[in-house]
Amino acid sequence: MTVEYLKRGKSETERGEDDAKTRKIVEQTLADIEARGDAAVRALSRKFDDYEPDSFRLTEAEIEALIGKLSRQELADIRFAQAQVKAFAEAQRASMTDIEVEPIPGVILGHRNIPVQSVGCYVPGGKFPMVASAHMSVATAAVAGVPRIVACTPPFRGEPNPGVIAAMHLGGAHEINVLGGIQAIGAMAIGTETLAPVHMLVGPGNAFVAEAKRQLFGRVGIDLFAGPTETMVIADDTVDGEICATDLLGQAEHGYNSPAVLVTNSRRLADETLAEIDRILTILPTADTASVSWRDYGEVILCDTYDEMLAVADDIASEHVQVMTDRDDWFLDNMTSYGALFLGPRTNVANGDKVIGTNHTLPTSKAGRYTGGLWVGKFLKTHSYQKITTDAAAAKIGAYGSRLCMLEGFVGHAEQCNLRVRRYGGVNVPYGQGAPATEAAE
Repeated sequence: MTVEYLKRGKSETERGEDDAKTRKIVEQTLADIEARGDAAVRALSRKFDDYEPDSFRLTEAEIEALIGKLSRQELADIRFAQAQVKAFAEAQRASMTDIEVEPIPGVILGHRNIPVQSVGCYVPGGKFPMVASAHMSVATAAVAGVPRIVACTPPFRGEPNPGVIAAMHLGGAHEINVLGGIQAIGAMAIGTETLAPVHMLVGPGNAFVAEAKRQLFGRVGIDLFAGPTETMVIADDTVDGEICATDLLGQAEHGYNSPAVLVTNSRRLADETLAEIDRILTILPTADTASVSWRDYGEVILCDTYDEMLAVADDIASEHVQVMTDRDDWFLDNMTSYGALFLGPRTNVANGDKVIGTNHTLPTSKAGRYTGGLWVGKFLKTHSYQKITTDAAAAKIGAYGSRLCMLEGFVGHAEQCNLRVRRYGGVNVPYGQGAPATEAAE
């Protein structure tokens, strides 16, 4: 395999050092919230957001007043985007069915899909008001039937952002709090005097939010590790440098540590894209952010073959993967590790971020190797059940269970089975022994 890096970002060692600093800060902050509750949350909001209202939770009147600040077109656009997200989530929900089978006469096995009973949805918004994130978490949780949906978002320029609040409300949030960062994640998971804890946390965020979710996992469930945005463009000579550069920088503007990677088998396209990035950064209003991300985390990887491009892409397992080649469906059929695919030059990551209908909360930091993104199924727990309806079935399953328990040395387990064999099968199994076989071994 011949793979050449025409541009590299920070090394894994440097990124690891950044992660270590983040872990320590988050650990100390969560401990403070655990110890001091609302007082810690209020102090953190004052420190990081210069925001300290009488109550972080908005009243119905405050919500309506904020929604009233939006134009008719802005509300229509929010409703349109939510309709797409809900429609796709409803189709996904319909694919998840409860089942019940009878593999042996008298033995009933089944499972039910039960909504998580309370969810905390984090919607980023300190740097940019992430209206779309409310659709992805709140609206999807509502489609799943979650009975308590708590939403948190930081203030934007010192006050609640009307678009974000409208999206949360229209999406189905039951409690809306203007609270951001580690303090929001900690308050929802740990609970405070004024905010009851939730069972699960969902939503994207910066490195501190992602790390807080990681440290709280186990105490609560989480959707996935959704840290700083990542994007990859897989492209060949069927497209030009302008479209590649635009798609890379369109995601690099998210933050100062948003990886953007071009994987190509065309040196001409690689050189053209690098030149276009330099040009666009002179006119992009968010260049102050995007240029730092590109400098520190941008990469251009030149491969010889499509197979090499596939291998590199699967190894990186980027959150967003834009594919613009002469064989887009081949990548769809063969890629195994990513957050979401965006196939062909007519679509783009921004479509998925804002409106097209698929969920934009996606795995980062190589988590695409073992999980997909947020979807309606993340809000549902599949619980199995069993029942036995006949004496014959109770005796048959009990006898097998008895002998298998004794094989493992679990006498107490075996007696659970033996009791049923005695009562429902009429066989006097000696205490602490395996039940006799009544059928010939196969």
